[in-house]
Amino acid sequence: MDILTEIVANKRKEVASSKELYPVKLLEQSTYFEGQPVSLKKYLQRPDKSGIIAEIKRKSPSRGFINKHVSVERTSIGYMQAGASGLSVLTDNKYFGGTYEDLKVARSFNFCPILRKDFMIDEYQVIEAKSLGADVILLIAAVLDKKEIEKLGSLAQSLGMEVLLEVHDEEELNRSITDKVDLIGVNNRNLKTFETNIQTSIDLVDKIPSDFIKVTESGLSQPETVVKLRKYGFEGFLIGEAFMKTGRPEKAAKEFIKQLI
Repeated sequence: MDILTEIVANKRKEVASSKELYPVKLLEQSTYFEGQPVSLKKYLQRPDKSGIIAEIKRKSPSRGFINKHVSVERTSIGYMQAGASGLSVLTDNKYFGGTYEDLKVARSFNFCPILRKDFMIDEYQVIEAKSLGADVILLIAAVLDKKEIEKLGSLAQSLGMEVLLEVHDEEELNRSITDKVDLIGVNNRNLKTFETNIQTSIDLVDKIPSDFIKVTESGLSQPETVVKLRKYGFEGFLIGEAFMKTGRPEKAAKEFIKQLI
């Protein structure tokens, strides 16, 4: 079993358990549920922002712990003060060390777009994302077919949220494009080898229709890489590990973003 298959199998069990513990009616009573989501699309296009979607990620399946004891409050506030266009918060616990509380903390201290980064496979998780204060959800083409993407994306949009569709290659892109997503992200990481190559983004950028905001993810460890990919037409740059592997991720983000201006 490859890691993605394993993660999705585990996620199905988690979702089944959550449905029993926290019914949808309970999620809808959250203080965040009636809130108006903030548009990541608009923030990525703001001239006073960097286009960086700064991520809070404690660990990954390939690297293990990256920053086990990160302060979500300090880091999220620092990311936004540094000029990030939005936040990405991992909420998967078993494989990425994230928690739902991480997203709630980030939400309570920041008025900005927040992406809930998780493996979304069920409509319940979309409602859950809204109840946690997320503005954007991630849908991964590698684990969903087009009908599932349309179903989950449609629900998210009906709740006022935006949808970031993640693809790894042209086949995933072609079979997944739908108006039920708002942004398309190219993940430069090969899910089988875990190697990253920004050529993946360069090869796919012109194949993404112009009515979608284009985001590039993984392997963006140098400011010059962002500058290069910007010239190809990318407006969003999701960066986690490059910041998180340092003692103070928010300071690393500040230095990184300074070099983009």
